Amino acid sequence: MKFSKTIFTLLLVAISTISCSSDDGTNGIDGVDGLAGAAGAAGATGTANVIYSAWITAPVAIAETIDGAPGMSTFINAPQLSEDILAKGTILVYMSFGSGTFTLPYTSNAGGTTNTITAISTAKKIKLFRFTHSGVGTVNLPTSLSWRYILIPGGVAAATAKTAKLDYSKMSYEEVCAHFNIQQ
Repeated sequence: MKFSKTIFTLLLVAISTISCSSDDGTNGIDGVDGLAGAAGAAGATGTANVIYSAWITAPVAIAETIDGAPGMSTFINAPQLSEDILAKGTILVYMSFGSGTFTLPYTSNAGGTTNTITAISTAKKIKLFRFTHSGVGTVNLPTSLSWRYILIPGGVAAATAKTAKLDYSKMSYEEVCAHFNIQQ
């Protein structure tokens, strides 16, 4: 009797296993997809991929001649300024002093002569150079000036044709900060 109970139990387990296969039943017909939702509002322009510095001061300027023009030069470190950004991106440099914020190159009549402050970018460094238009004498770059750079990598895709045509060098500092949501 013990043997027949064991066989009966094994037979019962085998039958229930076979009869409960996953092939039982018929799947229903898939329903129709719903309508697509309305497009969302455009997001605010962000600073993804855009790199900007704090306002920084530069070391004391030294006399230097660049391309035959005597002037005064100093530098600011820009550790994230890469060869790729130099080749494909946009580099904006700003100067700030008592009367406002100005985009480089900046031309003025400081020191009684027309002169220009320009930025010369290399990997990890931006040289600031001030030269006179007459080529005579120099005008200092005081350490009281503050500098800021904004690096826009070349891989930043334009969202629309309108933004693709932007020339950041022609925009004011305030416009660039507003466009990239950068705190001034």
